[in-house]
Amino acid sequence: MALMDFIKKQFIDIIQWTEDGDGVLAWRFPMADMEIQNGASLTVRESQVAVFVNEGQVADVFGPGTHKLSTQTLPVLTYLKNWDKLFESPFKSDVYFFSTRQQLDRRWGTSQPVAIRDKDFGAVRLRAFGNYAYRLRDPKLFHSQVSGTRERYTVDDLDAQLRGLMLQHLSDAVASSGTPFLDLAANQVEFAEALKTATSAAFDALGLELLTVTMQNVSLPEELQKVLDQRIGMGIIGQNMGQFMQYQAAQALPEIAKGVGSGGSGVAGEAVGLGAGVALGQTLAQTLGQGLAGVGAAAPAPAASKPDDIVALLEKLGDLKSKGILTDEEFAAKKADLLKKLG
Repeated sequence: MALMDFIKKQFIDIIQWTEDGDGVLAWRFPMADMEIQNGASLTVRESQVAVFVNEGQVADVFGPGTHKLSTQTLPVLTYLKNWDKLFESPFKSDVYFFSTRQQLDRRWGTSQPVAIRDKDFGAVRLRAFGNYAYRLRDPKLFHSQVSGTRERYTVDDLDAQLRGLMLQHLSDAVASSGTPFLDLAANQVEFAEALKTATSAAFDALGLELLTVTMQNVSLPEELQKVLDQRIGMGIIGQNMGQFMQYQAAQALPEIAKGVGSGGSGVAGEAVGLGAGVALGQTLAQTLGQGLAGVGAAAPAPAASKPDDIVALLEKLGDLKSKGILTDEEFAAKKADLLKKLG
């Protein structure tokens, strides 16, 4: 009966993995009731690693190439199985293949705004997204910490965990980059490099290597976006801090006027409106007087109306719109004003 069982057994002569499909990180060779022959051939292709596991314990690891299995090529397995000479009978062992290819274009991003600290604004809420690439660096560590005895382990199985690691270290990246919050959108390369540095150790602990991180977009909260737009607008026309305050006052005039117009009814409302109007008129006169004096001392007024200057300014505004800093409506309004000067 034992002889018949031996005859019915199937023996493995060739062990290999053809990677039928993308995105597989770990794959267990199907053993079923089969056993490995002495002298069997193990083929490991480029960007692959094969690992022999004996009763849950990682034994021998093979890199790319063709390997003849014997006690000489399986020293750890030989020790674990107490082979004191060349094994002549077939043996059983779990064999796992791992892909070491780069896993490209993996996506990360904030599903909800993430609160971070900023030296200028205190706590702010940030949205950001981009992609990253990694590869499997240590198959033994990855097997023991991640994939285990599963028949197949894919990048999709791991994606949620890795995205969580990226977001977990987002605040650390902002802090270590030293980039002010309002400047993040203009320094995406530096921010991405800081995020890679902050997250690499967490990838290493899983047997992975984080290769690249890219930042595709950083979204500022609406209130801070308005501040950034104001700074950019003042930067374009080259005004100083005093003129920036004048610019802010001019921006607020329409809203103040609305408030005065709807401040109340009857004598009391008219009195409030009259008082606010007088104060507003005095403030406006003083502000505009200072602004005109500063502009007159700084440069001749006609220079700002030269066609070449206006065209250059339009190009700058178009670049800001393409980057999403100016909205279509803001760009259209500024463009209309400048074209009137050309007309």
